[in-house]
Amino acid sequence: MYKKQWNRAIRQTNCVHRSGGVSSGACSTNASPYIIAFGVAQLILSQIKNFGQLWWLSSVAAAMSFTYSFIGLGLEIAKFASTGRIKGTITGVSIGPTVTPVQKVWRVFQALGNIAFAYSYNMILIEIQVSLPFLPKFSNQFVRPTQVHLFRYQDTVKSPPSELETMKVANRFSVAVTTLFYMLCGCFGYAAFGDSSPGNLLTSTGLKPYWLLDIANVAVVLHLLGAYQVYSQPLFAFVEEKAAKWFPDSRFVNKETKIRLPGSSKDGNYYYNFNMFRLVWRTVFVVVSTVISVLVPFFNDVVGLLGAIGFWPLTVYFPVEMYIAERKLARWSRTWVLLKLLSFGCFVVTLVAAAGSVAGIIDDLKASKGS
Repeated sequence: MYKKQWNRAIRQTNCVHRSGGVSSGACSTNASPYIIAFGVAQLILSQIKNFGQLWWLSSVAAAMSFTYSFIGLGLEIAKFASTGRIKGTITGVSIGPTVTPVQKVWRVFQALGNIAFAYSYNMILIEIQVSLPFLPKFSNQFVRPTQVHLFRYQDTVKSPPSELETMKVANRFSVAVTTLFYMLCGCFGYAAFGDSSPGNLLTSTGLKPYWLLDIANVAVVLHLLGAYQVYSQPLFAFVEEKAAKWFPDSRFVNKETKIRLPGSSKDGNYYYNFNMFRLVWRTVFVVVSTVISVLVPFFNDVVGLLGAIGFWPLTVYFPVEMYIAERKLARWSRTWVLLKLLSFGCFVVTLVAAAGSVAGIIDDLKASKGS
């Protein structure tokens, strides 16, 4: 879904530039080949067996994120400065022939889902700080050497200072930087485009120069190459751990075959541990997600729905309940009540965001059938 938007954006902006600024509708492109190419790349990257080995990919993704964020913000400021006036209003999109009051309400709810999606990163924090101080046991027997790879936990946060303090600082910094960029990009983008603001500003043909926009979109694609893995690897590892626990005697699940990588000497340590279950499971996952991306043409609505589904249970409910249990907070104490109110409020946000996104998807389906 994401790659479809930005691969198409590169082709579309170049087409508009070559044709002298015609409408983007005359430069529509088929995004399916780009999605498939992205899927092929993920098939290869997905065979990297654990999160700890992806530090370099995560670093590249972070650098690309700053690249397209700065470019997008700079182009928005330039667009706003060129007109010298604020096109948007404090109340948002104007109600009129193209937007009814009900549609505006649904869009507000959908926007809440988009925001929720942007902050659903708590599962990555757990992956960063988790460690393995001992080998797990099955039936009072240590796990077999061929199964050790499945327990990929390792210290990815060094101490001192303590992991707790490091993660607190990292969390505060990341939320502050993320919020700052979102607010600046959202406000300047709306001020520059007003009611005609596109769902994705980097896919807009209203920003110039085109070559700089292309660089930003290439950075997005590179970022998504890493982001896909950063979010998928915990799921990969979870399923593989469960499979090893459920089928401890299965050679299909547990057998590891060392394959010497090209260019390494016979005595070298550059080997790839091939596992048939990992190959099949991860390949199926990538293929299915790629097919869904080809079939789903609605960017904002689907992002809002995904954000709504994952926001409350993963980002709010479970962390709050774990904090209450860990701190042994008394029922009806002030902190307990405030945390419960926070959880309930976020639950309401999830419900309305999901409703708005579903309504948007239904409208998009009707529009696509009509066209």
